[in-house]
Amino acid sequence: MTYTGTDRLQTVEELWADFKSTADQSARDRLILHYSPLVKYVAGRVAAAMPSHVDYSDLVSYGILGLIDAIEKFDPSRAIKFETYGVPRVRGAILDELRSIDWVPRSVRAKARAVDSALSKLEGKLGRSPTDRELADELEMTTSDLDDILRQTSRAGLLQLDDVLFRQGGSGGQTLGDTLQDQGDAPGATIELEETRRQLAKAIQRLDDRERKVLTLYYYEGLNLAEIGDILGVTESRACQIHTKAVLRLRQRLRDELS
Repeated sequence: MTYTGTDRLQTVEELWADFKSTADQSARDRLILHYSPLVKYVAGRVAAAMPSHVDYSDLVSYGILGLIDAIEKFDPSRAIKFETYGVPRVRGAILDELRSIDWVPRSVRAKARAVDSALSKLEGKLGRSPTDRELADELEMTTSDLDDILRQTSRAGLLQLDDVLFRQGGSGGQTLGDTLQDQGDAPGATIELEETRRQLAKAIQRLDDRERKVLTLYYYEGLNLAEIGDILGVTESRACQIHTKAVLRLRQRLRDELS
């Protein structure tokens, strides 16, 4: 794709070169325009997992700020596509803003923490993933109540594949999305990243077939939960529940392995 400059057409690569060498704001603005569909894509994916009162246009606004930050920090000389670098940062900017305005009801957060804690306890005790019945019994509720909690948690967007895996010392953190791109040239960072990738692959293999399929369709094929439900022959609500449990299990296993 080319853009009209002051006296000639410019490719995206030339825009990057101009912006990084001269900090030309017009080049930056044209890069923002070029990559703005990424923001709409990410905002749409986030909106699909949000309650109805979360406005899509607000998500786009938050994402644009993340896009600008990503463009300013991206190094085009490295062997990585901007889309790979930018998408997690756009999504992170959207979620950070949502968290800052505390849009999730406290009751939903409390329920999510209770399920997470019960899952961790049972996996340690049983040496395997608990069944829905075992998890419900631990929480002293019916499986129907558990299904409702998983659906609320998923719809609130509290459990996404690139949510924070762990935090050390109360700050910082790493996301599953961070394991999918190059983070630096330092040997220590490279070794740590490769270990995280290895543990992630191992954790995914321990999921059941349906959980792996939901994650693949949602995160790699770009399908929404209604479409995934149609493929699996289940309701959208059930697809939400499968997604939530899969991410809970991944997060817990990675915490155990990497913390």
